[in-house]
Amino acid sequence: MAIALRYAARSDVGLVRTNNQDSAYAGPHLLVVADGMGGHAGGDIASSLAIGELACLDGESHGSDDALAHLEQGLRSAHQQLLVRVDEEPRLSGMGTTVTALLRTGSRFALAHIGDSRAYLLRDGVLTQITRDHTFVQSLVDAGRLTTEEAERHPQRSVLMRVLSDVVDDAEPDLSMREARIGDRYLLCSDGLSGVVSHDTLCDTLAAGLDPAAACAALVQLALRSGAPDNVTCIVADVVDLPDAGDDAPQVVGAVARSTPGPTRPISTGSPAERAAALTPPPVVDEPVEPAEEDGVPGRRRLGPTGRWTIVAVVVALVAAAAYGAWRWTQTQYFVAADGTSVAIYRGLPEDLGPLRLSRVSQVATDVPVAELPTYARSRVEQGISANDQADARAIVSTLREQVYECRAVSASPSPSPTSPSPTSPGPTSPIPTASPTGKPTLGAGAPASTRATAPTSPTTSPRPTTSATSPSPSTRATGVSGTTSPAPAGTAATAGTGQGHLGLPDPSLEDCGGLG
Repeated sequence: MAIALRYAARSDVGLVRTNNQDSAYAGPHLLVVADGMGGHAGGDIASSLAIGELACLDGESHGSDDALAHLEQGLRSAHQQLLVRVDEEPRLSGMGTTVTALLRTGSRFALAHIGDSRAYLLRDGVLTQITRDHTFVQSLVDAGRLTTEEAERHPQRSVLMRVLSDVVDDAEPDLSMREARIGDRYLLCSDGLSGVVSHDTLCDTLAAGLDPAAACAALVQLALRSGAPDNVTCIVADVVDLPDAGDDAPQVVGAVARSTPGPTRPISTGSPAERAAALTPPPVVDEPVEPAEEDGVPGRRRLGPTGRWTIVAVVVALVAAAAYGAWRWTQTQYFVAADGTSVAIYRGLPEDLGPLRLSRVSQVATDVPVAELPTYARSRVEQGISANDQADARAIVSTLREQVYECRAVSASPSPSPTSPSPTSPGPTSPIPTASPTGKPTLGAGAPASTRATAPTSPTTSPRPTTSATSPSPSTRATGVSGTTSPAPAGTAATAGTGQGHLGLPDPSLEDCGGLG
C-alpha cells in the first residue's frame, strides 16, 4: 500500500510569553515538535538544536527495522550537541527541550517521545493520545494517587521528569512502531495547546473536515481564546493513498525559523543533510573567544574552575528554588486523618515521597477518638479526608465530633420496657405530684417518663421542672428517654453539617458505632 502525507505546521508566541521557544518541522517523511525551556536565552536554542539534528532523517532511506534506531540516535545526537553548546556557553546552563517525532517508513511510523509534548491519532472519529507525558503529575496518575481530571488542574502538572537537557546525563525516549491507515489524521503539539484546549474540543476540531492548514489555524485560535499562557505549536498530518497527493516541501515554524519572516520556511532544494544545516540558527556569542590548545590539540577549549563552579552553583540554585516552591505549595494543603487514637488535622500532602514525609500534624482533636466513630466515618479517617483549607478541615473535625456524640447518645439510650406502668390510684398510699409551696413539682421515683414529663403544676408555680443529672445527652437530637432534647457541647451546633459534604455520613446506629456496642 503506497501512502503519503499531507501536512501543515503552525506556531504562535501566545499571549503571555515575549519570545517563542517552540520549534517544529513537517516534511514528507518526518514530523517533529520540540518545546524548549531554560529562559529567554536557552529554550529557543535547545529546540532549534533538536530540530536541526533530526531534520536530516527526512528521506526515504529508512527501513522499517532501523527507523526506530535512527530516531533514537538522532535524539542522542541532539542531546550531545546540547551538552557541547552549554559547555561552550555556560550562561545557557539549564536549557532543555521536549521532542515528539514521527518518522514514516513505508506504511508504518516510528514514534519517539520525551517530555510533555504530545502526539494524537484521529481514527474513525475517535481521538487517542499515543504518547505518555513524562511529568511528576502523570507519575501520580499512573500510581493511582490522582485522577486524570485532577491532573489537568494540578499546580505541578508542568514539572518534567524526562527531557533533553544538560542536567540529565542520559536521555531515555519512549520508542514504538505504529501501522498507518488511509484516512488517519495525526496531531503533534506542544503543551501550549493540549494544556488549555480540552480533549473533546481537539477531537471535534480535527474531525470537522478541515484541511491540515485550516485545522492548524483553528487549533491555534482555540488556544489564544483560552488565554494562551505558553507558546502554541502544532502539526496536523493526514495519511493519503496516492503518493502524488501528498506534500513534498518541508515546513519549519517557531524558534528555528525566526531568522526569516513569515510563519513557515519551506526548504525544497538540497540534500537532507543540507536542509538540516540550514535549519540550525547561528550560535549566539557574547564576545569573541580565542580557542586555546589543550594536550596539544588546537582549537579545544578547556572550562576553567570558575566556570565549573558557576555551573554547579546555577544547578543547585535551580534545584533549591524548585524544591522550595513545591514545599511552599504543600503548606497550603490540609487533610484530616488519624494521629494515633485521635482525629487530627494535617498540613501538607497525604502522600510520602520515598522516606520524605510531605505532611505534619497541625492540630489534634483529643476529644474525637477514632475508635468511637461510626464504621464508615472511621474508614474515611483512616484513609484521609482532603480539605480545601484549614477552616474546611476544622469543619470536618466538627462533623466527626458530632458523630462521636451521637454514637454515645445512641449507646446510652435505654431499651423500651415491655410492660406498661400500672395505673395509680388516688388512695393516700400513692404519691401524686403536687405543687410545692415553692412551685417545684415532686416526681415519684417509679412514675413513668410520660407522667414525669406532664406533671401538673399550679398556676402559681414559677420554674419548669428540670431533668435528672443522668438524663441529658450530648447531642442536639432527642435521646428517646423523654420528649425533650439535650443541648450539644459548645461549638458543635454552629458547625453541624458544615463538613458533612466531605463525609456524606448517615445518622449512626448502635451497630455502626465503634467501641461503644
